[in-house]
Amino acid sequence: MRKEFGAEQYFEDFAPGDEFRTGPVHFDEAGIVAFAREFDPQPFHIDAQAARHTLYGGLIASGWQVCAATFRALVDAGFLRGGGMGSPGLDELRWKKPVRPGDDLEVRLTITGTRPSNSRADRGYVDFAVDVRNQAGETVMSYRVTEIVRRREA
Repeated sequence: MRKEFGAEQYFEDFAPGDEFRTGPVHFDEAGIVAFAREFDPQPFHIDAQAARHTLYGGLIASGWQVCAATFRALVDAGFLRGGGMGSPGLDELRWKKPVRPGDDLEVRLTITGTRPSNSRADRGYVDFAVDVRNQAGETVMSYRVTEIVRRREA
């Protein structure tokens, strides 16, 4: 079931099957190059001319930029506002298609499970799958995460 992000979200607000989406995240050449120059300076991220001669056939965004920008979109949309306590990590990260200048991405997050903490009554764990799609509806990135989330009643 698709849900809107609430003003605040706590462990009790999530159920398996809940789906959340963000508005578009736009990628342009200047942003791709600026990020890559600082964090991932490979030719296919920083030099459009050199990128033409790679297996990508042109400039592409760093996967790390796609991760950071799309997670930012979730936070900006209000995901975990009030209850998020961090994460022990993510699993199954896959970059499935290149993100190119001009692409607009949508984040689709689906809750896959919830469980209260056995050792701390003030929190629980929310498992979710993230699917990031471009304007053509193609999945460009996916991953799974467990988030520690504050309980409302704690």
